[in-house]
Amino acid sequence: MNSMIENKNAIKVRPLEHMLKYTGRYGEYGGAYIPEILSKPLKKLGEAFDYFARDPEFNQELSYILQDYAGRPSALYFAKRLSNYIGSTIYLKREDLNHTGSHKINNTLGQALIAYRMGAKEIVAETGAGQHGVATATAAALFGIPCKIFMGAEDAQRQALNVKRMQLLGAEVVTTSRGTATLKDAVDEALSYYISHPDIFYLLGSQVGPDPYPRMVGFFQSVIGQEARTQILQKEGRLPDALFAAVGGGSNAIGLFSGFLEDTEVKIYGAEGGGDAQPGKTAATLTFGKPTVFQGTFSYCLTDENGNPIESHSIAAGLDYPGISPQHAFMKDSGRAEYFAVTDKEALEAFHLLSELEGIIPAIESSHAVALAMRLLRNKKQLAIINLSGRGDKDVSRDF
Repeated sequence: MNSMIENKNAIKVRPLEHMLKYTGRYGEYGGAYIPEILSKPLKKLGEAFDYFARDPEFNQELSYILQDYAGRPSALYFAKRLSNYIGSTIYLKREDLNHTGSHKINNTLGQALIAYRMGAKEIVAETGAGQHGVATATAAALFGIPCKIFMGAEDAQRQALNVKRMQLLGAEVVTTSRGTATLKDAVDEALSYYISHPDIFYLLGSQVGPDPYPRMVGFFQSVIGQEARTQILQKEGRLPDALFAAVGGGSNAIGLFSGFLEDTEVKIYGAEGGGDAQPGKTAATLTFGKPTVFQGTFSYCLTDENGNPIESHSIAAGLDYPGISPQHAFMKDSGRAEYFAVTDKEALEAFHLLSELEGIIPAIESSHAVALAMRLLRNKKQLAIINLSGRGDKDVSRDF
């Protein structure tokens, strides 16, 4: 299919090529544990991704869209007042400034461009906080492809603004009341629809699920780390001491972390949705979970004593998920990254603090990363980057 973008001059914004080295496994984690009916479409998708991700014309077009449509590169902002409060030098990677207000647009534009080139007739996605749903609906509208978004009824209620945004963009929003009516259940519904309609393009939003999704999402989000690495070297003349990002499924985090994986002197910290920070009342998968097969991949998952997935809890809809990226599971076990449960209370305090100190209202998901930096960097005189994965418009009217 021909390019829909004709003017692609001076484009340099693109994902990191080294993220293409992954082949579906991260140590023992990853793989594709799927019904036989999905084997053929996922194999076809994997082959298309492997081809397009290495195709100069595809990357030129994607770079153009990321720059002139999504607004990349996003700023790396020195948060002076927050830095003074914490006692360390803090930069915020401003993914909240992207078109649609979060990091999600990086992945949806990449996958939607693949869908467009494959001639897809329908795009289907799941969403929790609604940011991926909005970003998917946006990308589908850009490429002129019909779109269906699955969302838990509980999430649809607490993220009503994003539901309206998706509908305004032309997407059909399908809610489910099964289970806890949150992200896990939206994924289940979307996967069920995919199984019964294997010819559709399933645009998965986080770095989870069966191969090729984890490596595909990781690749498209790696533009965050590529930019952040260049920007911090320009601003400070050295690499940061530490990185912080919220971790639900794991896409915004791996996006930032990918730019520094080989720099072992850079500490990597993931902030999970801790809820009440105890088993049964948390979404901190890497803190309280164990390895198992869940929703098509082998990774950590919150389970009961019999190994069955259990309900998760977090004040942040985008973190309220019992599974986790297989790459994050590998990074935890290998010691390359450390993951901490951040409570709802800590996240809310950070939500208000960043708003008041910097005039930046963060998504409640991103607030977990800010809270973890506040906990670990107090008076440490460290240089750190926090990934501000999204803006908090969707959260300001919630009754916390």
